Amino acid sequence: MKKFTGIFLAITLSLGLLSGCGASSGSQQASSNKKQVVKIGITGDDHKIWDKVKEKVAKDNVDLQVVSFSDYVRPNLALAQGEIDLNSFQHHAYLDKFKKEHNLQITAIGDTILAPLAVYSKTLKSVKDIKNGGKIAIPNDATNEGRGLNLLQSVGLIKLKDGVGNLPTIKDIAENPKNIQFVELAATQIPRSLQDVDAAIINSGVAIDAKFNPVKDSILIEDVTNDKAKPYINLIAAREKDKDNEAYKKVVKAYQSDDIKQFIKETYKGAQVPVF
Repeated sequence: MKKFTGIFLAITLSLGLLSGCGASSGSQQASSNKKQVVKIGITGDDHKIWDKVKEKVAKDNVDLQVVSFSDYVRPNLALAQGEIDLNSFQHHAYLDKFKKEHNLQITAIGDTILAPLAVYSKTLKSVKDIKNGGKIAIPNDATNEGRGLNLLQSVGLIKLKDGVGNLPTIKDIAENPKNIQFVELAATQIPRSLQDVDAAIINSGVAIDAKFNPVKDSILIEDVTNDKAKPYINLIAAREKDKDNEAYKKVVKAYQSDDIKQFIKETYKGAQVPVF
């Protein structure tokens, strides 16, 4: 009887061990099949693109969750604070300035598009038609304001001080022969101001949200082929410590694919230009 009991216990223990091994193996397999969640912050109409990217990376075991922001400040702060993993809403000039001002350890990990800045008007056919003392609305954030002033200088409407680079302000205007009045507003408010000014400088994302096509509806548009436009190439950003994260690389690769490039061209028709 004791011998039988011993045999029974040995069999029971063996089955228990086998059962445990099977559970462990299954658990590991389930863990390996679990998608890695990656949260990316965006602004404006970019959902159209990122919904396509989300579908692509799902095949690579990445659950891309798109988080929308209504301003240009929170996406970088949220990234630095770990609320999101990536963001994609800004160009290099803006990122460089913002992270210096806020002492943030974030960096670009991939380029996306160049969205041309443009000038719009309800009454003018050309910016050169603006009358003496006319009003132009301009974004009050440093990079878009500077970009807009450089655009106006490129057609001879104003002249900036030498050496001001990509970030001039209205204080850097050296010559203003038509005594243009510049009305500084938050970028997202400018489309609503068009009826109160002669012209308005609106960045592409805000223009698209306001149902404007920068190519068709503007009276002046930035030349995206010009080397001076390079600082305004948009990007995907991550925390510096995570720049080599494999899941984040998959997101960049999915965005920088031929089918996403074609989708951007067909959808935005020049309002956004892929640069990869």
